[in-house]
Amino acid sequence: MEKGFYYRVYELVAKIPFGKVTTYGSIAKAIGLRSSARLVGNACRAAAGTNSLPFHRVVNRSGELTGKHSFPDANYMRQALEAEGVKFIGEHVDMDNFFWDAEI
Repeated sequence: MEKGFYYRVYELVAKIPFGKVTTYGSIAKAIGLRSSARLVGNACRAAAGTNSLPFHRVVNRSGELTGKHSFPDANYMRQALEAEGVKFIGEHVDMDNFFWDAEI
């Protein structure tokens, strides 16, 4: 039986290492749906805050915390990432040093 889209997204989210972030687009590309970053965002939004998966580690391609409003507190994503040692340049994650490619 083929795994559903959301299930495949959640499998990859579970693999994001502590102290790293990945992007909606990287996850979409890794599951073979390169142009489905928005659908990945929908999958993350549907489950953020409802289970123990690290959805706070998924950001947009420029490192913005576009999913922050999916959590009960809009500051949660940044606080959780900073607690893991992730650094920011202004309002963006330092993608050069903290990006994890979901395709690996």
